[in-house]
Amino acid sequence: MAGSYQKFTLGSAITPEQQAFLNQHGFIHFTNFIKPETVTNIIQASEQVQQNWITNKVEKVNGVPIKYGKDVDGSPIVQRFAFINKHHAALDEFSKDPRFQVLLNLIGEGARLGTDEKDGMVFNHYVNGPESSFTKMGWHTDGLRDIFHGQKLNPMLNVGIHLSTLKPENGGLRILPGTHQQNLYQMLFRKKYFLDHDTDENEVAITPTAGDLTIHDGRLWHRVAQSSVTGEESRRRVIYIPIIAGKYEPKNADSPTAFYQRFAGIVK
Repeated sequence: MAGSYQKFTLGSAITPEQQAFLNQHGFIHFTNFIKPETVTNIIQASEQVQQNWITNKVEKVNGVPIKYGKDVDGSPIVQRFAFINKHHAALDEFSKDPRFQVLLNLIGEGARLGTDEKDGMVFNHYVNGPESSFTKMGWHTDGLRDIFHGQKLNPMLNVGIHLSTLKPENGGLRILPGTHQQNLYQMLFRKKYFLDHDTDENEVAITPTAGDLTIHDGRLWHRVAQSSVTGEESRRRVIYIPIIAGKYEPKNADSPTAFYQRFAGIVK
């Protein structure tokens, strides 16, 4: 599946074709999930949260470290927000969009949107500037954290709401289709977690238009490629919310920082 791939439109129910595509490839791409004005409103909400966090020097939310960086003009920005839905009414409201409930059917019974578990609604803001601290992310799977916590690997899907229109040269999500079906050894050792940024001959570039929604299986190998362009043209924003099953484990202000998150500095 190198290069282009099939894209879908989300309706009132998941179709058998859509379910089959996800089952086979470990990801699925829905176009036009939100309107341009909604994209604008979400970005504006993130900027309001950003200003609040910078002013109040917020370092962690529910135990999750916040990643700060510098914009193209050198001004401070938040580059990775955790639980942003808990810090702005518009983002909390967005997380309750009934169409997310349709997506739960991709896992089935017991699935829920993890707005108060793991890292909640994550907002990533990448920019490739001279002082940016968040331009790329090495190969990894999202399922590793369950193993870190000594838990069995529960079903998990990562829902991405894309707020930027991307071409391959803009960097962004790269996936290895079908690797969600690998065995545990391959999941642990196929790549060097977060340290390996090399292009894989089998990878597929996810190229969304602002407003699109993608889903990838938590067991799927993926990375975030660095933009080959710099400055304002490199700016890209994306929200991630997990769909999870298994034991309900909400986080709060007293939640500890996870072992692997203490080494967040190696994740660029």
